Amino acid sequence: MPIDALLHRPAVLSGPLQPHQPDQPILALHGVSARYNGHYALEDLSFELIAGEQVAVVGPNGAGKSTLFRVIAGLLPASSGQVTVYGTQPGGHICIAYVPQRSQVDWRFPVNVADVVMMGRVGKLGLFRRPGKKDWELVHQSLQVVGMDDLARRQIGELSGGQQQRVFIARALAQEAELMLMDEPLTGLDLPAQQDIFEVLAALRSRKVTVMIATHDLNLAAERFDRVMLLNRRLLGLGAPDAVFTPERLVAAYGGGRMTR
Repeated sequence: MPIDALLHRPAVLSGPLQPHQPDQPILALHGVSARYNGHYALEDLSFELIAGEQVAVVGPNGAGKSTLFRVIAGLLPASSGQVTVYGTQPGGHICIAYVPQRSQVDWRFPVNVADVVMMGRVGKLGLFRRPGKKDWELVHQSLQVVGMDDLARRQIGELSGGQQQRVFIARALAQEAELMLMDEPLTGLDLPAQQDIFEVLAALRSRKVTVMIATHDLNLAAERFDRVMLLNRRLLGLGAPDAVFTPERLVAAYGGGRMTR
C-alpha cells in the first residue's frame, strides 16, 4: 500500500461530518458480519467499548482482526449489522485513526516525519487548505509525545520499525483521534522498541484516547490491557483476561494448535 494513499484516507469521508452523541458509546457493533475475498471474515459481532479504555484483540491468523479494524475505520463495509461511533456511522467521523501493519505500507515513499504527521491534519483542513502555525504546533506536540520531535526532518524510510510505529501514532494524535486502531504494532520490534510503544500507550491513556490493539501474544494482552477480546471470526469473549482466557474458549479459538500464553 503506498504511504500517500494510506495517510490521506481521513480526508475521504462517505458523507458529512457526524456530530458526537455524548450519551452513546464511543464504539458499538450490533450483529456485524463482513465478507473478505468471498468468505465470511467476521460473523455476528456485537460489543461496545468504554471511552478511554485499552483493549487487546487476540486470535489466530485469519481470525478477522484486521478485517474488524477496517470495518470499524470505515475502510471495508459490513455485509450486515451496524457499526456506530458515538451513535452514528463511522464514515462520517475523523476521530478514528487506523494504524496498519507495517508490512502493508510501502516505506519508500519520499516524505519526512513531520510531513507524515501533518497528513493527520488533512481531515480537519480539507485537501486544499494550507496548514497554519497552530497545525504545525500540534504536529510538533504530537511528535514530542512519542519522543520523535528530534527526527522531524528524517525520511520515513530511514527509521527503524519502532520509530515508524511511533510516527504513525503521532499522526493519529495530530488528527485528534479519540479512537485508535493499531494492527499488530509490536510485530518485528525488539524489546526496547516494544517498551517505547507501551510508554506511548500510557501517554494515550492520560489523554483518554480509546485504543484497540491486535496482537498474537496472550500474555502481553493479559498483563497490559484493561480488557481482552478473543476472536475467531466470531466473538468468543470480551472482558477480564481470567474470564476470557479459559481453556474452553482458547480451544474454541485455536483448536489444538500452539498458542502464545
